[in-house]
Amino acid sequence: MIKNSSSGKEVKVLAQHICMSVLKARRVIDQIRGRSYEETLMILELMPYRASYPILKLVYSAAANANHNMGLNEADLFISKAEANRSTIVKKLRPRARGRSYLIKRPTCHITIVLKDKSKSFLDQSKI
Repeated sequence: MIKNSSSGKEVKVLAQHICMSVLKARRVIDQIRGRSYEETLMILELMPYRASYPILKLVYSAAANANHNMGLNEADLFISKAEANRSTIVKKLRPRARGRSYLIKRPTCHITIVLKDKSKSFLDQSKI
């Protein structure tokens, strides 16, 4: 499930219950934090990790929301905040020999990405 919200000059996108470990998601997120939108797309498309695909979908969604809902230019966007937090653990039972069962734990995570507009954020800081 993907939740989208926008406030001010930033666009926030949240993906919940992604079936992967938090550490695997953070390995990819640490590479894209603070980079521009176009540079992020290139990095995520060329990364060999499985976690890069859901994060790429999330960045696309955030940029589309910024363009459609707020009229921001995609070339001026950068990733101001990106984080992966732990979610619930899905537990399954696998049948074993002699009527016993074996517990399988599938970790899930929540991924949050916030895009900001470069040009507007620099103008706001210069007024201070």
